Amino acid sequence: MHYMTMSFTHKNTDIGIREQLSFASQEKLRDMLCRIVVHPSLNEAIILSTCNRVEIITSAKECKEALAHITSQLVEVCKVDKEDILGRVDVYEDNGAIHHLFAVASSLDSLVIGETQIVGQLKDAYRFAYEEGFCGLKLSRAMHHAFRCAALVRSQTSISQSPISVSSVAVSKAEEIAGSLEGKEVLVIGAGEMSTLAVKHLLAHKAKVVLINRTPANAYALAASVEGDVRVDDFSFLGEYVNRFSFIFSATGASKPIVTDGMLSYREHPRYFFDIAVPRDIELSPRANVQVFAVDDLKEIVSRNVSLREEQAQVAYGIVGRSTIEFFRWLQTLSVDPIIKEIREKAKNCAMQEVAKAAKKGYIPKESEEAVMRVVHQVFNAFLHRPTKNLKAIAEQPESDTIVQAIQYFFDINEEENKQLDHYQCDYQLEKHA
Repeated sequence: MHYMTMSFTHKNTDIGIREQLSFASQEKLRDMLCRIVVHPSLNEAIILSTCNRVEIITSAKECKEALAHITSQLVEVCKVDKEDILGRVDVYEDNGAIHHLFAVASSLDSLVIGETQIVGQLKDAYRFAYEEGFCGLKLSRAMHHAFRCAALVRSQTSISQSPISVSSVAVSKAEEIAGSLEGKEVLVIGAGEMSTLAVKHLLAHKAKVVLINRTPANAYALAASVEGDVRVDDFSFLGEYVNRFSFIFSATGASKPIVTDGMLSYREHPRYFFDIAVPRDIELSPRANVQVFAVDDLKEIVSRNVSLREEQAQVAYGIVGRSTIEFFRWLQTLSVDPIIKEIREKAKNCAMQEVAKAAKKGYIPKESEEAVMRVVHQVFNAFLHRPTKNLKAIAEQPESDTIVQAIQYFFDINEEENKQLDHYQCDYQLEKHA
């Protein structure tokens, strides 16, 4: 079994291709995951799709065949040329795949290093794949350890202090342009996670927010969840507001642009559009007094963020490296067959010692010692038959790791490797049963 990840990010893929590769709808996501896991070279899959990246995380039997199959399905589902995929994708295998996953979860590979959204997005991607039956034990192991690694990075470094997101970078850019956003009316389109962050950052800069969304209830819920000057209006005002406001932030889940050339009229005042959605919400031709900032246009501010956090990032990468080594070391301890063999060996040695003691004390005639040993051997085989059968039966289930570690602890097997037993908790499972 191998771990393999295909990674498309702001580093290797422009926003146009990332839009094509986006899996914003659950229907498209489910279809792609179905197409992946049905192939004999693949066991499990998770797809993380955000505004800055698409990560196809898999457990594969054979990496070369898996890569070829997934590439062909991306061509068919996303209508992307094969050359565009192979010319851009970063492919990680085994240790490299786990190291990359841990770095992504820890926000070290993000457009904005240290941003806090990514671990939640990764949990959502895992939750969807797990509940839909596209991933099980193998990827669950990796994901749980990725979440733990991310928690270590947050607790042992200051990389996520004063957290920065793409939304906050966009607001900072608007502040830089305006000089100050205090008292200015700003339009926010959408009521999802990115829009929520934009609203919070705008309010922190004392802006007055006008919020519109196709589903009014979601907009009202967002407005109620924050403290500040937020006015919810009807989505039908979109055409009027994009011509009235100077600063417009958009982050909807629309599959096609919602602000296009035909909606804009000439205005003497400058207008600044911040499109923080993928696929993009705004599609405008160049024109006077109109400037559009998409995700990839915010790299100047991001670069300053990277330089400020470089030292902490180095510390964080050290944690990721050690966590990767520990994960594979731990993985080696979980094989069921060696555990069964060692339990039987311990039972055999114990029986031989006790029979030898009994013979030495005269409880067993010397000539009967071998026969007694055979009977004892049959007894512990009979006793271990059901536990052995049950252990093999749960070997591929997500709960097996905790059970195996408990058995290791009870029988003093690999004692040094059992330190993680109390910590091997699946965030998703804990949330699900809370």
